[in-house]
Amino acid sequence: MIELSINQGVAEVVLNAPQKMNALNEEALAELSAAYDEAAQAGVRALIIRGEGRGFCAGRDIAGLTPSTDDAYAYLAEKVTPLLKKMAAFPAPTFAAVQGPCLGVGLGLAIATDVVYVAENAKIGSPFANLGATLDSGGHSLFVERLGTHRTLDLIYTADLISGEEAVRAGLFSRSVPADELLDFTRATASRVASGATGAFRASKELVQKIRDERLGLWESVELENKAQGALCSSEDYAEGFAAFTEKRKPEFKGR
Repeated sequence: MIELSINQGVAEVVLNAPQKMNALNEEALAELSAAYDEAAQAGVRALIIRGEGRGFCAGRDIAGLTPSTDDAYAYLAEKVTPLLKKMAAFPAPTFAAVQGPCLGVGLGLAIATDVVYVAENAKIGSPFANLGATLDSGGHSLFVERLGTHRTLDLIYTADLISGEEAVRAGLFSRSVPADELLDFTRATASRVASGATGAFRASKELVQKIRDERLGLWESVELENKAQGALCSSEDYAEGFAAFTEKRKPEFKGR
């Protein structure tokens, strides 16, 4: 179900089961984890994750699941959460191109990605009230932080879904793009970023995640910025950036 291609330093990970809206079972989660490992080992400088067909990912594949014997905790805690952590820690900028349904575990994949571009017609929310289940994979944290408690519970109680355009207006994700332009836009952006200073991007990625997860204040953040900048001084890309500025030319970063 999971396909990986690498071209000019950009990895593209595709969820390719459009007949079931790219819903994920345990085998697919293992394949997705392996794809991220392979891309990291290849030293790519950007990564795109996308879904084939009309939807990004409708969440867990519940076909054939028997509620009375289902261990949802094991699926989420032992399979999904480690994958999301691996995705979030990927050592290069990551981008998600989200169209159609982005629900449950699919929403978690987006949350674990650095930059999320959504089609205007994307469908995001918590439809699980209809299943007697609840939002998972980081959805509560994202919604409460960006939407507040009232709107979060409104979406959960009603099972209403919001569009990609509304999600971006609410600050959930990066940008909304017409559906027929989404993939080209994401690929062009990832390609441009892949030619940039990967080490500096990685430093910012780690700093942003630390500010989010540890709720750091201004001066704690400033001190971490100072340390990151100091560490970058010895990198090849730092030297190249300053040389290019002095010589009035475009820098040629190598990700080192």
